[in-house]
Amino acid sequence: MNISSYDDLIRAARAQPQPQRLLFAFAKAELPDDAGAAERAGFAERRGGALAPVMCVDKTPEQLGSFDDLVAESRHTGKEWDIVFVTTMSGRNGKPPASADAEAPLNMMVTYIHTGQIGQFLAFGRDGELRRFAPA
Repeated sequence: MNISSYDDLIRAARAQPQPQRLLFAFAKAELPDDAGAAERAGFAERRGGALAPVMCVDKTPEQLGSFDDLVAESRHTGKEWDIVFVTTMSGRNGKPPASADAEAPLNMMVTYIHTGQIGQFLAFGRDGELRRFAPA
């Protein structure tokens, strides 16, 4: 299945032969302290900068509603974010992975985001649009 939207992602997760757990890492675009004038100008135009993870959550597809619901839920945390990265974990023997099983993979997601290794994740902007990143 070709995933081109958040709804496609949820449908694909629900259609898998084994139950899934979706992992979300929310990140905020930041300007490094040592940024030069060109980088500052680009950042002002919403280009460039660095992504800093601000929160993570894991959910089963059944716990998820629309993307607007996800955004509304995130507002309750008080954390600002610009993009959310998503990946999945597959269950076994008809059972989804437990939330506790998601801790290590979520920590790995944070590490990958810090190091710019984001190609293996789906990414959505706050507007719900799928984002594609060009290799650095």
